[in-house]
Amino acid sequence: RLVILLFFMHPTRGEKTNLPLVTINYPRIQIPFEITLWMLLVSFAKIAFNIYHKVTVWVPESCLLISIGLIVGGIIYCVHQEPPAALTSDVFFLYMLPPIVLESGYFIPIRPFFENIGTVLWFAVLGSLWNTIGIGLSLFAICQIEALGIQHISLQENLLFATIISAVDPVAVLTVFEDLSVNEQLYIAMLGEYLFSDAVTVVLYNILASVKNMPVLEPVDFFLGVAGFFIVGLGGMAFGFLFGFVAAFTTRFTHQVREIEPLVIFMYSYLAYLVAELFAMSSIMAIVTCAITMKYYVEENVSQHSCTTIRHTIKMFGSISETLIFFFLGVVTVTTKHEWNWGYILFTLLFAFVWRSLGVLFQAQVINISRTVPFNFKDQFSLAYGGLRGAVSFALAFTLPHDLACRQLFITATLAIILFTVFIQGISIRPLIEFINVRRTSPNPDTISVEIHCRLMEHTVAGIEDLCGQWGHFYWRDKFLKFNNRFLRKILIQDSQAESSIVSLYKKLELQNAMEILDMVSGDVSAAPAIISL
Repeated sequence: RLVILLFFMHPTRGEKTNLPLVTINYPRIQIPFEITLWMLLVSFAKIAFNIYHKVTVWVPESCLLISIGLIVGGIIYCVHQEPPAALTSDVFFLYMLPPIVLESGYFIPIRPFFENIGTVLWFAVLGSLWNTIGIGLSLFAICQIEALGIQHISLQENLLFATIISAVDPVAVLTVFEDLSVNEQLYIAMLGEYLFSDAVTVVLYNILASVKNMPVLEPVDFFLGVAGFFIVGLGGMAFGFLFGFVAAFTTRFTHQVREIEPLVIFMYSYLAYLVAELFAMSSIMAIVTCAITMKYYVEENVSQHSCTTIRHTIKMFGSISETLIFFFLGVVTVTTKHEWNWGYILFTLLFAFVWRSLGVLFQAQVINISRTVPFNFKDQFSLAYGGLRGAVSFALAFTLPHDLACRQLFITATLAIILFTVFIQGISIRPLIEFINVRRTSPNPDTISVEIHCRLMEHTVAGIEDLCGQWGHFYWRDKFLKFNNRFLRKILIQDSQAESSIVSLYKKLELQNAMEILDMVSGDVSAAPAIISL
């Protein structure tokens, strides 16, 4: 009760009511207070993990966070308290997923990504379809076994569940790849599949959820579903490009108000996500495309302080969101009411691993025909074994309709495959990668001579492709750079004069050298590295 109400309340039965000195109104601040406490708890956990860094070398951070969540969930269950309702499907898709995807899209290596864009889309799109169809049909087949007692699960429901567990989330694997410096092609293929398979999975889930509610399916519905799949994906990309260009154009006029530059970036990227959701387009594709577009143009308009703020803030929000998701995953695992069917769950684990492995092997054999550097068997094993499940599968499972008879069984099976892949495959991926000796990338630092050599080879190959009449990667890259310098930069960049990549790299190296001088603990500038010169 508020103090003013207590003050004017009339005493009952002749008792005198005094003015209270202290009052407690917990319901008023309950939601923000509990959210702050959860964030503090997971922040303390991350601090503890990094103090004992050797632990996170062999045990992925996601495993440790889930373990803490399991302990907290066990405490909540033992004291008979209601589980926290902070992580609903809307909270996940509208507030927690955007920072994670924005971080992945903003910091993706641009040049290697576009050099391998065909491979990335091949594994993401075809791989998601392959896993969904293969796992769904296999599970429907075992549902016909009377001994399992699950004959009531239809084909549409099995395909819907297969879509949920087809989304890969190899955060722990990517960390291992970075630590071990695996070859660039393998890292980009895994990172790109992680980004785009989530988008493909969400689109497939929405389509199959609509199909499930249809009493009769006609041939025209199949073609409408295929058309809707491409429209939703391309529509999300269109919104991403639109808001990315608008963000770049806006920052062209912020040189007098530098303090709002980071806010402009965050608002436009989030608007791209929300508008795509509004029109039922792929919001993940929208924010990824917006992030890639903004980074290419916006960082040339904003100040160095704003650029640093943007990068650190994106990293912070992405890390906190990812940490909270894995923590709540552990809590929900204990506090959720489960429906156990060991046969269905074990077959789910088996089919998920088998179809993932077969899909990677088949797709790699096809894509190797057109690749200059093919994926060898060790790379294919790493891609297949690194297909961990995580946040998107966890959230999609809780968006299943409540009137679905097998909803709790699907949630239990989803949590089982997430825990299995994160703990078993996530922990064992590092020793396996080291044992089979996957191709590594030599950690050569960026130098002016390397950049000049790369530029020379790119122009040479583009000229050869033009003379031969072939429209290859370098040909289209050269055409885009000409169009970009002639039209887009004049509209979106303050100083529209195209800056040489050599000069840009020189500035980057000079900035790194200056930061090394500032970060020296001893303060002895004479001991700092020599200034990089041309």
